[in-house]
Amino acid sequence: MLGCMRILIWLMATLAVACSAGAAGVRVDGLRCEYLTNPLGLDAAQPRLSWVLLSSRRGQKQTACQILAASSADLLRHDQGDLWDTGRLATGQSIQMPYGGKPLQSRQRCFWKVRVWDKDGKASAYSPPAFFEMGLLEPADWHGQWIAQTTDTNSAPAPLLRRAFVLDGKIEQARAYVCGLGYYELRLNGEKVGDHILDPGYTRYDKRALYVTYDVTKALRRGSNALGVILGNGWYNVQTRAVWNFHQAPWRAAPKLLLELAVRFADGREEIIASDGQWKAGRGSILFDSIYGGENYDARLDKPGWDTPAFDDSAWAAAVVAPPPDGLLAAQTMPAIQVDRMLVPKTVSEPKPGVFVYDFGQNMAGFAQLKIKGPAGTKVSMKYGERLTRDGLVDQESIAQYVKRMDSAQQFQTDNYILSGHGLETWHSRFDYDGFQYVEVTGAPGKLGPKNLTACFIHSAVPLAGEFECSNPLMNRIRAAGRWAYLSNLQGIPTDCPHREKNGWTGDAHLAAEQGLFNYASAPVYAKWINDLCDEQRPDGELPGIVPTSGWGYEWGNGPAWDSALLLIPYYLYVYEGDTRVLTSHYEHLRRYVDFLTGKARDGIVDWGLNDWAPAKTVTPRDITSTAYYYRDILVLAQAASLAGNEADARKYAQLAGEIKGEFNRKFFHAASHSYGNGSQTSLSCALYEDLVEAPERAAVLSNLVAGVQARDNHIDTGILGAKYLLTTLTDNGRADVAWAVASQRTAPSWGWWIGQGATTLWEEWNGSSSRNHIMYGDILAWFYKALAGLNPDPSAPGFKHFTLQPHVVGDLTWVRSHHDCPFGRIEANWRRDGKRLLFDAIIPPNTTATVMLPCAAPALIREGGHPLDGRVAGIKTLDAEDGWSVMEVESGSYHFSLPLPGS
Repeated sequence: MLGCMRILIWLMATLAVACSAGAAGVRVDGLRCEYLTNPLGLDAAQPRLSWVLLSSRRGQKQTACQILAASSADLLRHDQGDLWDTGRLATGQSIQMPYGGKPLQSRQRCFWKVRVWDKDGKASAYSPPAFFEMGLLEPADWHGQWIAQTTDTNSAPAPLLRRAFVLDGKIEQARAYVCGLGYYELRLNGEKVGDHILDPGYTRYDKRALYVTYDVTKALRRGSNALGVILGNGWYNVQTRAVWNFHQAPWRAAPKLLLELAVRFADGREEIIASDGQWKAGRGSILFDSIYGGENYDARLDKPGWDTPAFDDSAWAAAVVAPPPDGLLAAQTMPAIQVDRMLVPKTVSEPKPGVFVYDFGQNMAGFAQLKIKGPAGTKVSMKYGERLTRDGLVDQESIAQYVKRMDSAQQFQTDNYILSGHGLETWHSRFDYDGFQYVEVTGAPGKLGPKNLTACFIHSAVPLAGEFECSNPLMNRIRAAGRWAYLSNLQGIPTDCPHREKNGWTGDAHLAAEQGLFNYASAPVYAKWINDLCDEQRPDGELPGIVPTSGWGYEWGNGPAWDSALLLIPYYLYVYEGDTRVLTSHYEHLRRYVDFLTGKARDGIVDWGLNDWAPAKTVTPRDITSTAYYYRDILVLAQAASLAGNEADARKYAQLAGEIKGEFNRKFFHAASHSYGNGSQTSLSCALYEDLVEAPERAAVLSNLVAGVQARDNHIDTGILGAKYLLTTLTDNGRADVAWAVASQRTAPSWGWWIGQGATTLWEEWNGSSSRNHIMYGDILAWFYKALAGLNPDPSAPGFKHFTLQPHVVGDLTWVRSHHDCPFGRIEANWRRDGKRLLFDAIIPPNTTATVMLPCAAPALIREGGHPLDGRVAGIKTLDAEDGWSVMEVESGSYHFSLPLPGS
């Protein structure tokens, strides 16, 4: 028995050693290409590769890597990189690594994997394999023609296009490359292909149109097949007149299609089925579709099987060969719009006989799905809105104003469905979306109930990248409202609201970008939209206030505080994602804009453009914010120049920035009162936030800012620009307590007052008088991460290669839980009060380092994992005390700190 026990103990010890050795190693996972997992249809000549290291060992990092890229999965399985074999590459870079192998061809699939050498020079196993696939890289690679059902832009019914064909042989692989303008639905052998909606992404179509790549291998079969495409107007053929004049857009044309189906057979043959004059064209059941108006559908006109090979299309006309749109045909390399979830109604009321109002309890973007039985020819109308009138009906007055102003009879945010009379009918619109919480249904036979209508919430399907939760329920509700507002306004472009306008307002977009990147992996959408901004830029550098635009927004609606999206969003992609390409590839556009502003400046001051929009009360002088954004843009441009290797420009613009800072202070700083401009919250926080205040004056200016906030009983008194500055400025300058007092207010004006009024998204106006689904005040969600969790990126080590963890224990908070999936892996920052001690747990992913700042003036009082910080704690490289904080430089790993609560 004793011998058996010894053997068991030995086996257990051996197993423990083996497990320990495995835990001390490193694994490679999370392979991505151009931000995406196994993407199809890329058109970047050198796609960028990224991966994540996994290890439980402190201080683990990559010292070298080897990438294998192969033309087949079998070659890769045998560790043969016939396209690219880097060998052992001495680098710590694990994100945004440009492909450097053999030139890639159209439709080529590249299989790849990577292994790394850890801090001790030990090689990991290879990662699981991944792939990326190229799209059609040259115009000559397209074999098809643009086709349409009609060239009449006033034709209302949605076109149907079909092509039957026969495939002879075993199908090995098939891809469909599709650009249907404005929107399309692709169908194959009677079924919808994929789960995308509202494809392709909205662009300035005469400069750039996007195509989407689909894997349709499993949808095809040997023998007879049929392709079907439904075309919608979208933004390409806007028939609803509104003040932004999209009905007069220079690109406007009737819906049209370019499609290429590439089939590869097991015997090596390839066959191309492309859009051309052999296709047939008809009209279906969609009588009208409008991005603003809604959709009208007559189910009596359904053509069963129209998208199958057996359908008789002899009565259909030949498709019209149409002129192509001007500009570039580019791959859509961002997540498509999809249905996120379906919501059931909270209540159903009948304020008038036969009028049913559905309350879904949540403001959102999307559409309703109807389930109903009734006689053929019955017309059911669904009217969408975010408010109710006093008598309980849907109120569209505020959101319909810019459409109704042009023509009061125009349909707005209303879907109409005419029943076929064939049993239970299920339907939702295809080519529009609405902003709504309420749907008013009229015309239905009989009494409706909760099962007759569900709401479909839609947005660009960006993965979740962060979570924040705390002990304060109000903060959690603000966070939820902000996320619903952000996603509602992420529809292939970042929009202002999902109902009234659906426009890509540049100011709204950059003000919300940081919280967007904390919460979601939305970088590909932003990268696409920066292309749209460049497409809209005039030769002299001027930008419009909305992007894309029909031409509206150059005379009003722009200015530095808005246009700076062109520079700030690429800068945020650099800081948060380590992406240099967006900055450097658009460098000339950035430079052109800064030079345009320089031409507008007088003695370094810019007094032009929109200002601190929608202030609570106090109006800030426009020249303060416009000049501050001009200064910030110059600094971003100088950094972009340096990244692009243009050191002459880097020096030139850095010098210009210094001159502008001097002029700003000469113009706006009042030495006697230590104030700027009119002393508003926006004026002072702007100067501090943008680092325009000279060092000797910072404390006095901050004191004035705090006094101004307290004079408003700790309420915010800014518009959207000041809302971006205020909380961060107070926190970064040691007054997180005041920032908390502002953020946690429940009376007007405040985010909390909105929540108290029933808000489920963020609003446009502090008093709630306008849109109730806007994201422009959403930067408070970034403040939750930066201040309360304490997670801050380091611009000098982009992509969170290095970052700061500095939690602020404020107000009534007793705990915070947060994480963010940065390019290197998951960062966690969690804290809670435990009696008189604060417990702070952090995870720093491999291949990164962090500065940890804990609210304790005496480092000797801090414990990590139960041990004092006396230099023997693994992973902690340096330790110091600074302004009441213990500051330590920390390597990657998991840490568990315990320290006295501040003030205890």
